Amino acid sequence: MANTAQSDRPTRFRWTVFAMACGTSWMLYLHRYMFALIKPELKQQWNLGSDELGYLDSAFSLCYLVFQIPLGALADVAGAHLILTLLILLWSVGLGMHAWAPTVRTLGLARAILGTGQSAVFACLSRISRTWTPADVRTSAQGMLGVFFGRLGGLTTYLVVGSLVLGVMDVPWRTVVYWLAGIGVGFGSLFAVLFRNSPRQHRAVNEAEAELIEEGDDGENAEPRSRLSFREMFCRMSPRSIINLGCLNLQTILSALADNIYSAWIPLFLFEVHDLEFRQMGMYSSLPLLGGAIGGAIGGFLNDFLIRRTGNLKWSRRAVGLAGKGTAGILLAVSMLWYDDPQKFCLMLFAVKFFSDWSLTTTWGAVTDIGGHTTATVFAFNNTVATLGAVAAPLLYGNVAEHHGWAPVFYVGAGAYIVCAITWFGFDSTIPVISKEHPID
Repeated sequence: MANTAQSDRPTRFRWTVFAMACGTSWMLYLHRYMFALIKPELKQQWNLGSDELGYLDSAFSLCYLVFQIPLGALADVAGAHLILTLLILLWSVGLGMHAWAPTVRTLGLARAILGTGQSAVFACLSRISRTWTPADVRTSAQGMLGVFFGRLGGLTTYLVVGSLVLGVMDVPWRTVVYWLAGIGVGFGSLFAVLFRNSPRQHRAVNEAEAELIEEGDDGENAEPRSRLSFREMFCRMSPRSIINLGCLNLQTILSALADNIYSAWIPLFLFEVHDLEFRQMGMYSSLPLLGGAIGGAIGGFLNDFLIRRTGNLKWSRRAVGLAGKGTAGILLAVSMLWYDDPQKFCLMLFAVKFFSDWSLTTTWGAVTDIGGHTTATVFAFNNTVATLGAVAAPLLYGNVAEHHGWAPVFYVGAGAYIVCAITWFGFDSTIPVISKEHPID
């Protein structure tokens, strides 16, 4: 009897998968934010301007843009196991090349390889969250792995790597980059060994846990399917679903445009405007990311709470997205009152990112709401279109900072947040990309 009761109890391997997904998100941002941290060093050692650093950032974003759709679609076909493993290994090699690069051109190649390796990672993680997480807690899980641990990775870069390792311990930045690249290769190898594409493919998962994960999905938690081309997808979409997806795309573009300030420019801003060294620079730069980490986690729980409480998916998503981005835009404009005080200014940016990122979780939830079986492809499409903002942002901010100063950079970010908030009025999470009248074979 005891053995029977034990076999009827769900195993808990989904939490191991969740931990690996969170670790992937953490490491992705840990590695991505290193370039922002070493920009002051590159500017001094290689005599680069902010506009030239912006071009290098755009090399990353351009490859991120180009490869996100095909690799995201490939994850729908081949599964996240193979694709995500290869991506982790590739981006780790690209990071290591940042330390090895002997010329600016080679550094541009390293940026391109890093961007390619990170391009479809969140498309894969979106599929993992759909396949391995029960529906009633999925947005909370997405908030943790997509936002909280991502922002925690960036925070680790600025606070631990920047303030402690580079600042206090005075370790050369190239040595640190090699260390981080090696950790990435090790993590990618571990992921390859432990992960499988679905619960039913894994020996550590029993029938009770598989059924628990699948509950409430009406059979949508399935194995990877044949690829649906974008032409076919748009042919099967109604005019309203195309407009709906367009609203989601536009808000993600504007969000990426505003958020590039924190991922690429805060350390250099603090170095040039306030003459801070690594120790203080890393500490102050980490404050907005801490706010984003907390806001992302809270946003996930807030989404799930409102959906359960009201039963209204459309307005629950819309309210969280609108309130978060609108408040972020207002606070960013107000924060300019403390522009000359780096500590108070970065504390205000903590609040800005808190509200901005609690709605970022809503975007993840919205993609899974409308994506169905093509969640990874839809996520890749949305994130690829959003990368237009990430490509434009470093070119814009780098040239503005170089020729007009840093204050206009933050005003542009505030305006992007406000317009981003308005776009949520046009989005409805209850409108699927592919309706039931046009099923996927």
